[in-house]
Amino acid sequence: MTASLQRGYDKRLMLFSGRANPVLADRIAGQLGVDLGPITLKTFSNDEVYCRFDESIRGADVFLVQPMCGNPETGVNANDALLELLVMVDAAVGASAHRVIAVTPWYGYSRQDKKSAPREPISARMVARTLEAVGVDRVLTMDLHAGQLQGFFGIPVDHMTALMMLADHFAGLDDDLVVVAPDAGRVKLNKQFATRMGAGLAILDKERPAQQVAEINQVIGDVRGKTAIIVDDIIDTAGTLRAAGEAVARAGARRVFAAATHPVFSGRAFENLVASPFERIVVTDTIPLQPGAPSTIDVVSCAPLLADSIRRIFTDDSVSEVFGGKNHLF
Repeated sequence: MTASLQRGYDKRLMLFSGRANPVLADRIAGQLGVDLGPITLKTFSNDEVYCRFDESIRGADVFLVQPMCGNPETGVNANDALLELLVMVDAAVGASAHRVIAVTPWYGYSRQDKKSAPREPISARMVARTLEAVGVDRVLTMDLHAGQLQGFFGIPVDHMTALMMLADHFAGLDDDLVVVAPDAGRVKLNKQFATRMGAGLAILDKERPAQQVAEINQVIGDVRGKTAIIVDDIIDTAGTLRAAGEAVARAGARRVFAAATHPVFSGRAFENLVASPFERIVVTDTIPLQPGAPSTIDVVSCAPLLADSIRRIFTDDSVSEVFGGKNHLF
């Protein structure tokens, strides 16, 4: 007699896309050499979201590509995307998937990670708890607004960064470079960026008198006559970024560029970018670009990085080796 029963087990990887960013999901599938799995997703006339996997996923490792962002082309907003991810996870768990991994490179509500005033929610924590409650086994994300957000989860969180690919995009730009941190909270990230590029570092003294409002008081560091690159994790309304670019230009920078992982681009973002002094604004495709984006925006795909991470999760290899263990930048 034996205390265990052993049998052969062939692991299966299945990749599905929500409606938030199907283009990114298709690029990831191409990198992995698989087709996206068939899935029915729709919104009823009363705005309720519906999901059904159109083939068996029993025993498979199911990866669900769904950043928590809106997509005008598919007709979903950020809250639809979050709820759609939740129902996809629930359907996968109910269909006996072996593991369910949420691939959400843009983690919604990430900026609401603490109480800034009495009686406010900590919405980032609520999203984490909700994902766990519906049964997700693991989360794969990119450039969280604060690395401490991983502490809201009781499950593994693989935190990728676009820092290296953005830095490589600027390789060979100029010899006299300076990387500019938009505020004190981004100094560590920008220091890593500057080190990779062999550039100097400057810091902006920023204050927020109100939500989505920023005031730049001064530039700490030498930018005069240099090519400046302002690096952040998010560009939302681009008001902060525009103010930062203007401050750096006033301080004497010869050329000004910007780089960020997540192109949220809400409100008057495009107007602010057009009026800003930036030659180019480099972002990734974690969030699909809205229609009418200025021609100064360059998009670098994060699909190869996410596909490599998915492959390693599936084969139980080290994910941190993608960055040599240096993906904890915050």
